[in-house]
Amino acid sequence: MAMSFASDRRRFLQRSGALFVLFSLQGCGTTRPGADTGATLPLAPPKSVDKNALDAYLAIGRDGRVTAYTGKVDLGTGTRTALAQIVAEELDLRMDQVDMVMGDTATTVDQWLTAGSLTISYAGVELRKAAATARQALLAAASRRLGAPPEALVLHAARVALRTDPARGLGFGELLGDGSFDLPVDPKAPPKPPAEYQLVGRAVPRVDIPAKVSGEFLYIHDLRLPGMLHARVLRPDALGARLQSFDDSAARRLPGFVRTVRRGDFLAVLARDEWSAIRAMRALRVDWTAGTGLPPQDDIDRYWRQRPVAKLETTQQVGDAPAALAAGARRIAARYAFAVQTHAAIGPSCAVATLDQGRLVVWTASQASHSLQDELAALVHMPRAAIRVVYLDGAGCYGRNGHEDAAADAALIATMVGGPVRVQWMRDDETARSPKSPPRAMDLEASIDAQGRVLAWSGDFYIAQNHVAAFKPLDFPLLAATETGVPRPGVWVGFLQQNSAAPYRFPHMRVQTRHMADTPFRAAHLRSPGRIENSFANESFVDELAHAVGEDPANFRLRHLQDARGEQVVRTALRRAGWQHRAGPQPAREGDWLHGRGMAYVRYNNTITYVAAVAEVAVQRSTGAIRVERICIAHDCGQIVNSDGVANQVEGGALQTVSRTLMEQVHWDDQRVTSVDWASYPILRAPDAPRIEVDLIDRPGEPPWGAGEATPTAIPAAIGNAVFDATGARLRAVPFTPERVLAALATVPR
Repeated sequence: MAMSFASDRRRFLQRSGALFVLFSLQGCGTTRPGADTGATLPLAPPKSVDKNALDAYLAIGRDGRVTAYTGKVDLGTGTRTALAQIVAEELDLRMDQVDMVMGDTATTVDQWLTAGSLTISYAGVELRKAAATARQALLAAASRRLGAPPEALVLHAARVALRTDPARGLGFGELLGDGSFDLPVDPKAPPKPPAEYQLVGRAVPRVDIPAKVSGEFLYIHDLRLPGMLHARVLRPDALGARLQSFDDSAARRLPGFVRTVRRGDFLAVLARDEWSAIRAMRALRVDWTAGTGLPPQDDIDRYWRQRPVAKLETTQQVGDAPAALAAGARRIAARYAFAVQTHAAIGPSCAVATLDQGRLVVWTASQASHSLQDELAALVHMPRAAIRVVYLDGAGCYGRNGHEDAAADAALIATMVGGPVRVQWMRDDETARSPKSPPRAMDLEASIDAQGRVLAWSGDFYIAQNHVAAFKPLDFPLLAATETGVPRPGVWVGFLQQNSAAPYRFPHMRVQTRHMADTPFRAAHLRSPGRIENSFANESFVDELAHAVGEDPANFRLRHLQDARGEQVVRTALRRAGWQHRAGPQPAREGDWLHGRGMAYVRYNNTITYVAAVAEVAVQRSTGAIRVERICIAHDCGQIVNSDGVANQVEGGALQTVSRTLMEQVHWDDQRVTSVDWASYPILRAPDAPRIEVDLIDRPGEPPWGAGEATPTAIPAAIGNAVFDATGARLRAVPFTPERVLAALATVPR
């Protein structure tokens, strides 16, 4: 089953005729900057988080409402709705009869961090199994009470009734009594057959949108606790600088100032309101040592390739690639690079923490609430069991940005002052001081025989060292830990070797990943980590090979792709785009602009979600500007839970990656990061958003795979290949800035 979606903001605004933006100005005359406004949030009592217990996943109230619990969190991707759909489907509930609790370490099972597009395929599968177990239990209880066999009963809207007499039945709350199942999850409980689905696979409206539109949704930034103090942490601009001394005498004279706290190199001011904390931070005089220095930005690719190698790993081995490379009639080589980038979350990170009777509670937008317990325990020297981490939505992230650091800041200060504390980062904190994606370099080579056939494919991928073991508590280099002398690793990255292996089949192939021992910046995952950079290189190089042998790049891919589902997404994207087969660039000219199209294909991790993308671009010859005009995407993630949610993820991933491809890169000098705001780290603006057309391939009954991280992996190469089609110039380093485009154009014969 295929579903189609199209996104074009400009066309929407043109058709609607106007854009209405409403603001409430109530209280503007009496509210000073930084005054405490916001909401409080009661804590639910702790409950079972035993992975084997049904009560760890589901609870039923006396009114029959079902609460589902998951250790995963919704980072704005819509998984709160999709997981509720799964539970509602299995128990034949209406969507408004299911509540979701996510990422509270005292009430939810540890299902690893929210990453890798694993929420639906991991937590969703577990919730489906729990709901199937609950369905069996409810049917059994109703069978006893109603004197009818389970097969004679039907579930509907939180009731179990006779199929032949729907008026004769009992509510879920009546059947369960105290609301507890006291049962283990039955791994053999049969889930509902896909043919009977009423909710799963449909475009159910997201449950969080109404409150977000009305302004009633509670974000972490809105949370207030009685007696809460506001804090700002002061940090040096130069990386590796140490705190020598500070003078807070000017801050002490400011209204609202409370105190300054220091532990090692960690320094923070506290005040009674937000604005007073900012003023106090600016009033402090702080002396820092010099930093440890940074490598030259314009030489980062060579620097990265020359770093010490901690481990050499072979990720693909077919035949004898070195010998086949030497035997070919022609050898083709290309070097690719991907810039250091940052999350640059639009809303700076925030966290609230309080210490009460020896127990620490931290509210955070972290995607890793359970593993954060371990990290905070080491930082504040408390047992893990005494720390509760509660998720609240923030500005969103795709990997680790500043959320964990803000949480650590708040937790540390709360233990130092013994009360509730709120920490919000500033814009320069979020852009300059949050973790960065590590540098990436990818070298590829191939040999072609006299008949134009590819004999060998060889790749060397230079990646950051893997410091993570799958599904283990994580260890992250929090700033507060470094500043207070708590030893942590210098890098938290893992799985960056994924998608280094090419998805195509050639007679001889060898791909190696070189794990570099250290990185110039504090590194962490950024959306589709490793996969996006590796796929950019592979999909750009396969395009180069197609051109070298004089073959249409789509036909070349299909000829070397031995995967039926992969072939289907490629053909679907080509059909949507109206692909015209040709062996080389045939640009359409429109004055100073050249138009072209390019494609890319990726199977995420080479094991799950399939994506094919066709990009249409325009390149301005005089300036080097690239305008991405249209992207057609075919997407196969197996069983679709919420078709609108998947389309949102595909569209959002494409838009964000257009931004990363065209303009995003961290800038620095010899001491500090100079990307500190939107002027120095620009991102794609709404008027430049391309039209996006999506075809979803639904496979009911197949395992559900993730949708968040797969699409971004195909976008950079699709755009780069489109630029080649338009101009004949190859772009091998992301981002594709106008300067790089002009340099590449200069190499193309007129």
